[in-house]
Amino acid sequence: MPNRLINETSPYLLQHAHNPVDWYPWGEEAFERARAEDKVVLVSIGYAACHWCHVMERESFENEATAQVMNDLLVSIKVDREERPDVDGIYMSAVQQLHGHGGWPLNVFLLPDGRPFYGGTYFPPADRANMPSWTRVVAAVNDAYRNQRDAVLQNARVLTDALQNASSFAMADEDVNEALLAQASAGIVSLHDAEHGGFGGAPKFPQSMPMEFLLARNSRTADADALEAVEASLAAMHDGGIYDHLGGGFARYSTDRFWLVPHFEKMLYDNALLVSLYTQAFQATGDARYREVVEETTAYMLRDLRHPDGGFFSSQDADSEGVEGRYYVWAPQEIESVLGADDTRLFRRYYGVGVHPNFEGRHILHVRDSAAAAGRELGIDSGALLERLQPMRRALLERRGERVPPATDDKVLTAWNGLTLRALAEAAFALDQPDLRDAAERNAEFLLREMHQEGRLLRTWKDGKAHLLAYLEDYALLINGLLSLHTATFSHRWLHEARALTKEMLALFWDNEGGTFYDVGTDHEELIVRPRDFTDNATPCGSSAAAEALLRMAVLTGDESLAGKAERLMRGVAPLTVRYPLGFGNWLRTMERHIAPSTEVVVVGDPSDERTKALLGPLRRRLPSFAFVGLAPGEASPFPTPLLEGRTLADAPTAYVCRGYVCDLPARDADTLTKQLDRSAGLDTDTADLLLRPPPNG
Repeated sequence: MPNRLINETSPYLLQHAHNPVDWYPWGEEAFERARAEDKVVLVSIGYAACHWCHVMERESFENEATAQVMNDLLVSIKVDREERPDVDGIYMSAVQQLHGHGGWPLNVFLLPDGRPFYGGTYFPPADRANMPSWTRVVAAVNDAYRNQRDAVLQNARVLTDALQNASSFAMADEDVNEALLAQASAGIVSLHDAEHGGFGGAPKFPQSMPMEFLLARNSRTADADALEAVEASLAAMHDGGIYDHLGGGFARYSTDRFWLVPHFEKMLYDNALLVSLYTQAFQATGDARYREVVEETTAYMLRDLRHPDGGFFSSQDADSEGVEGRYYVWAPQEIESVLGADDTRLFRRYYGVGVHPNFEGRHILHVRDSAAAAGRELGIDSGALLERLQPMRRALLERRGERVPPATDDKVLTAWNGLTLRALAEAAFALDQPDLRDAAERNAEFLLREMHQEGRLLRTWKDGKAHLLAYLEDYALLINGLLSLHTATFSHRWLHEARALTKEMLALFWDNEGGTFYDVGTDHEELIVRPRDFTDNATPCGSSAAAEALLRMAVLTGDESLAGKAERLMRGVAPLTVRYPLGFGNWLRTMERHIAPSTEVVVVGDPSDERTKALLGPLRRRLPSFAFVGLAPGEASPFPTPLLEGRTLADAPTAYVCRGYVCDLPARDADTLTKQLDRSAGLDTDTADLLLRPPPNG
C-alpha cells in the first residue's frame, strides 16, 4: 500500500512512495502529528540520481522490520533537495556543524518545532566498522529524546543559534579591484593539478565557474598561467572517463584524480555549465576540439534530457539495473561483436580498452593519449583515425541504446533550466547554430508559460503541474538566460521579460536594510531561519547570479540603482573570494566583468540577413562580457536610454561600440568592428579622438 508520497510530483519522492515507512512530504501535517504524539521528526533528504540514497533505501527503507521501528518511534519526512534547497541547506548546515562534513542521503533528527539536534548521512543496515546501524541510531535518538530531554534541548539550542548566526552573516565592505582578482586568480591556479588537470585531488569535480573566471581574466590581462590551467583541465576532462565518448555529456565527478572513473550520474546543471565553459574556451582559443564538445554535449541534452514541450529534465541516475555504471561500460568481446576485429583494434587502442579492466571487470572508455600517438602505433594518419572512429562510436551508441537505461529524473527545475537556457543561447550565438537557438527559444517559452503563474515564478514542474515558490536562484538564473537569449535572437520580448522578473526578484528577495538578498521570498513559509547562502557550490548561488543579472540590467536600462545593489553585494563577499576562491567562482567571474573596461554593443540589422551575420562575426569570437542590444531596422528601442537613442534609423547592418555610453563611429563591416572592440578592451586607449557621442540619427 503506498504512503503519502504517492501524491507528490518529485521522482525522488515517488521512488519512496511504496516503502513500508510511513513517509510524509515536507509540510505542517507531519509536524502537527509530531507535536500531538511528542515524537522526534526525521527529515531524510536526497535526490533521484543519488547512488547512496538508493543504497540506503534498498537496505533500510524497504525493509519491513526497519520501517516498523521508524514508524513506531519517529514521524518521518522525505525531502527532494532539488525541489527544496532551502530545507536542504538549513539541515545540511546543521550536520556540518556536528561533524564537519555532510552529504546525501542526509538524515537529520528534529524536535517537533523543527529545530535539529542530531544527524548524519548514510547509515548501514547493520553495524559496520565505526558506523552504527540505522536502527541502532533511531533507537538511540528516541531514547535520548525520552530520557535525556535536557541534553537534547541544549543540542537543539546550540545548533539553531549557529544556523541563525550564519544566516545573519555580516557583509564586509571591501573594494573589488585588480589586486583582489589577481590574488584570487593566483589562488585558483595554485590548486591546479599540473599532472592530471583539474583542481585539487580526489574526488575531482569540474570547476566550471572558476575556470570561466580564469578565461575572462586571461582575455583582459593575457594571464598565461590562467589559460594554461583551463586548457589542461578541459583536455583532461574530455579525454577521461567522466566524459561520455559515445553519447556526449559529462558525469557528475571523477572518483579519482585522473578523471578516469566517474560517479556516473549525469546532472543537467553540470552539463549546462560545461557547455558554457567549453563555448567560451572555443571563443578564447578557436580550438575546434572545444566546439566538438559543445556540439556533442548539447546533442546529448536535446536527445536525452528534453521534454517535448521544451523544458529540460534534472538528471540521469548513476545506476542501471541496480548496478552503478552498468549502462556505460564495455567488455572487449561486446565491442568486437559490433565493430568486427579490424575496427575493434583501432577503437580499443584509442579509447583505452586494454587487457586489464578498469572498472569492476569491464572497461570505461577514455582517450589514452593523442590521436597522433595512437595513429603512429596503428600505422594510420591521426586525421584518418579520428574519421574512422566516428561511425564506430555511432554503432556502439546504437547498441548501448538496447540496454536498460538509467532512470531519468524528469522534473523540470527553473534554476537549472535558466542555466541551460543561457548555455544554449551562448552556444547558438558563438557557433551560429540555428538549432540551438530554436531549442533555447522553446525552453524560454516553456518556462515563461508553465513556470510563471499569477505574477510569481514557481520552482518545479512535472507532468503539466508546476508548484513550490521559486527561490532567488530561480529568478536570477532565468533572468541571465533571457538576456543571453536576446543576444542570440535580437527579440525584445526576452529583454522585457527579464526586466519584469528583475522587478519581481527585488520585491521578493531584497533586504534593503542589510543590502543583501535572501534565498527565499517574503511570501515563503516560515522556517527556523530565513536562509541566504553566499557560496557558489555546484551551481551559482542565488546572490552571485542576482548580482550579475543586476549589472547586466543596469547597463541595458540605464538604472544605476541596480548597479549599486550589485556593487554592494560584491563588496560584501570580496574578502571571502580571496580566501576560498574555488567556492566563489561565479562571484569572481561577475567581479571580473565589473572591473573590466565597460563595453556596450548595439547592432542594428535583421539577424537572418547574411550582411548582419557577417557583421556579428567578431562578437561571436569574443567571450560574452559585453552588454548587447540587437535592433531590427525601424524597431522601437526596448528601453529609453541614451545608448539606444536613434539607432534604428540605420539603413544598413550597423554596429555601435560604446564605452560607458560614449560610442565609436558606426561600424558597417567586421574589420572595423574588430578594431573597435579591441580598443574597447583596452588594447589601444589613446584614440579618444575617434570617440563621439552618437547624434540623434545614429
